[in-house]
Amino acid sequence: MTLHELITQAPKSDIHVHLDGSLRLETLIDLARERGVALPSQSAAGLREQVFKPVYRDLTEYLQGFQYTCAVLRDGEALERVACELAQDAIAEGVRYMEVRLAPQLLVTRGQELGGVLRSVAAGLARAARDFRASAAVVSGADMPFVSGIICCAMRNFQRGMSGYYDALLDAFPSMPHKQIVALASQEMARAAVASRDRDGLPVVGFDLAGEEAGYRAGHHAAAYQEAHSRFLRKTVHAGEAYGPESIYEALTLCHAERIGHGTWLFAPDRIASAAITDREGYVNALVEYIATRRITIEVCPTSNLQTMPELGGDLANHPVRRMIERQLPVAVATDNRLVSHTTVTAELCRVADCCQLDAAGVKRLVLAGFKGAFFPGSYAEKRAFVAQAAARIERLAQRSGHGNK
Repeated sequence: MTLHELITQAPKSDIHVHLDGSLRLETLIDLARERGVALPSQSAAGLREQVFKPVYRDLTEYLQGFQYTCAVLRDGEALERVACELAQDAIAEGVRYMEVRLAPQLLVTRGQELGGVLRSVAAGLARAARDFRASAAVVSGADMPFVSGIICCAMRNFQRGMSGYYDALLDAFPSMPHKQIVALASQEMARAAVASRDRDGLPVVGFDLAGEEAGYRAGHHAAAYQEAHSRFLRKTVHAGEAYGPESIYEALTLCHAERIGHGTWLFAPDRIASAAITDREGYVNALVEYIATRRITIEVCPTSNLQTMPELGGDLANHPVRRMIERQLPVAVATDNRLVSHTTVTAELCRVADCCQLDAAGVKRLVLAGFKGAFFPGSYAEKRAFVAQAAARIERLAQRSGHGNK
C-alpha cells in the first residue's frame, strides 16, 4: 500500500469547508430552476467552463460563483438538501469528522430568523449521519460513525444587496457608521450561534470571521468574539490571507482565536505594516513559536490558496505549508470549497504529502491533525475517545501496509 492509498483508506476530517462553496453542480442547476435563479449555463459542463473553473485569475473571479450558490440556498429545503449531500460526499471519500461553516446572515431574507437557517443545515447533516450509522459497516464495527458540527461565520464587511438581512440592518440604522453596523451584525451572529447551541440543541461548535480581510480588521469584531468567548463557544478566524503576521496576531489576541483559517502569510515579515515593529523577523519567529507552543491549529486549504493568491504562482512549493510542518505547527488540511476548488480532502492531503515529502509518520500526523483540532460537539472525554478511534484505525491500516510505527 502506497502512502496515497493509506490516505485514501484512512478516516479523515474536514474542519474548514464552506457550505455555499461545496454544492453538487447538478443540485445547483436543479435548485436554480426550481427557484427561478438565472445561471450562465444550464449544464454542469457549461458552468465548469464559465464559472467554476480549474484556474481563476484572482480572488474576484474565484468568488463569482457564490452569487449563484447563495441565491439558491435561501430556504430551508435547499439548505437541508445541500447539507445532507455535502455530508454524503464527505462520507463517501472517508471523512468521518466535518465542520461545515456558513454565514447565516447571507442566507436569510427579510422576516426570517438566523436559527432557522442553522436548524435546516443541522437537519441535513443529521440525516446523512443517521443513514450512515445504520450502514452494515458501522453497525458491525468495521467502520466508525460520521460526526459533524457547524461553524457560524460573521462577515468582516458587507454591502447593500448581499442579503435581505443586511439590507434590513442598514435600513434600521441609516445614520450609524458602517463599521459599527458591521460590528453589530457580528454580535448578533454570535448571540444567535450560542442560542442555537444552548436553546435549540444544535451542533454549533464554533464562531468564525470570513470575507474581505484587506481593510477590515478582525479587531473590529472583538465584541462579537467576546460574546462567543464568554459563552464558551469555540473560535476560529480567517486570517493571514490578505494581511500578514499582524492579522494573525490580532485574531489570537483580540478575538481569542483557537484556530487560524489559512494563515498563508504567517512567514511573511515583508507584509508587516506597523512601523513600531522594527525586528520583523524576530516578530514572525516569536509568533510562530507562540502558535506552536499553544498548539493553535492552522486550517490549511492548499488548492484554494493557489487559486486565490497569484503570488504563489500556482505552485504548492511556494506555499508555507512545508515550513509550518517543519516548525511543528498543528496543520489540518481542508478543502475550503469543494465545488469552487474542484477538490476533496483526499486530494488535498495527497498533494501536501507529496510536496512536503512526508514519510509514513508525517502522513499519519497530518491525517490525524484535523481530528485533534476539532471543536467536536460533545464532551472532552467523547472527543478523546473519537480521536483515539481514528488514530487506531489509521495505525491498523499503516500496519497492514507496512507503514506501521514509522
